[in-house]
Amino acid sequence: MDEDTRYEAVRSRDARFDGEFFFGVATTGIYCRPSCPAVTPKRRNVRFFATAAAAQGSGFRACRRCRPDAVPGSAEWNVRADVVGRAMRLIGDGVVDREGVAGLAVRLGYSARQVQRQLTAELGAGPVALARAQRAHTARVLVQTTDLPITEVAFAAGFASVRQFNDTIRAVYASTPSELRTARTPHAPKAPAKGTGPSAGIPLRLAYRGPYQSGAVFDLLAREAVPGIEEITGTPGRRTYRRTYRRTLRLPYGTGIVAVDERPGALKAASPAHPGGWLDARLHLTDHRDLTTAVQRLRRLFDLDADPYAVDERLGADPRLAPLVAARPGLRSPGTADPEELAVRALVGRAEAERLVRRYGKTLDAPSGGLTHLFPEPSALVDAAPGEPLAALATALTDGTVRLDGGVDRDDAEEALLALPGMDAATVAVIRTRALGDPDVAPPGVDVPDAWRPWRSYAVQHVEHLEHVQHLRTAGELESR
Repeated sequence: MDEDTRYEAVRSRDARFDGEFFFGVATTGIYCRPSCPAVTPKRRNVRFFATAAAAQGSGFRACRRCRPDAVPGSAEWNVRADVVGRAMRLIGDGVVDREGVAGLAVRLGYSARQVQRQLTAELGAGPVALARAQRAHTARVLVQTTDLPITEVAFAAGFASVRQFNDTIRAVYASTPSELRTARTPHAPKAPAKGTGPSAGIPLRLAYRGPYQSGAVFDLLAREAVPGIEEITGTPGRRTYRRTYRRTLRLPYGTGIVAVDERPGALKAASPAHPGGWLDARLHLTDHRDLTTAVQRLRRLFDLDADPYAVDERLGADPRLAPLVAARPGLRSPGTADPEELAVRALVGRAEAERLVRRYGKTLDAPSGGLTHLFPEPSALVDAAPGEPLAALATALTDGTVRLDGGVDRDDAEEALLALPGMDAATVAVIRTRALGDPDVAPPGVDVPDAWRPWRSYAVQHVEHLEHVQHLRTAGELESR
């Protein structure tokens, strides 16, 4: 969009563009999301930014009314396969905090200078500034939703010192950390009551834009759930259901258990009047430094950063898909919380994955309900089935021959997977769609025309749902006979 179009989005408070760009107001020194309810500033006083980090780098502080740091991420980083898109996915996963800019550059196959130059040129902020903005958001979440001491929050959010933490919070929010804690807003999930202890977890609201078909996502997770590492509770229904999906997470600094609630109902139209919503979640982490990474992996699993307006507009123009899109606006293409786990599960199937969890999975120090294990790491599966496809995949994932992180080139990853014994095109298509988050995959044997690009993964979700419903109807008719 050009700047005039962006200003029209701001003037109409169009929430469809929340997270796609930000605007700063020169007369107030504040930056906002497009749907901010405040009085629309004059055009001459408005500056536009591709990222919150760029706005912060230009001296703007976050608006306290619209909370621009709490918007869904830009769908652009799901679609783009270039170095900027790959870098943004890695930064979201916390790579800069853990490995520095040098580590980010190595993963991307570029020099640190090239990465800095490309990100700054396109986004107005380099990797350090982007990671800093992300740390500030993580810190605010911890300050406002937990009773962790402020010093612990600083290091859990990834800051190198308390002084750096305090300076950043003042610059971004024009408040001290203590003032943020005192002024907990009604928009943020409430912190657990004092005395509940660490078992209460961290409450979160995982925002999304536009309509969201939560029922379809939870149905898929229920069908695929592997006992020991996943469970889903509650009863599905049309209006009153509230299922909860729970699973274990292997994270860089420790482990986690997450519970995500299905919100009943779905928005029926994609318009500025229906800007989106959120999924309620609760995270239990053995190390709070994993918060940012855990949140980003959940966002990928539930496909929360998608742009349903763009997807539905393209697919709804096709006569074959139009009635399906109208019936289920905002249908998502779920990803995964662990790409390597997904690859193994896609190869061996659900029943064998359950056996692998029992045989090779690490037992949790503190099991929770039906959650007792972590999915086995690839290194633990190298000798699980010598000479078979599973061993080849596990070896390739362990030695780096196959990489499935957010910074990998998707075509390179597909080529490396197809070179493995026993790996067919259909399995690789599943891995590319779910583990690599590619929104434009055409599985072999499925009629997916080029007219559906760049959203063929979403089109497949519509087609497969229709086939699943028809199968259930046929099975029901046979049973009744």
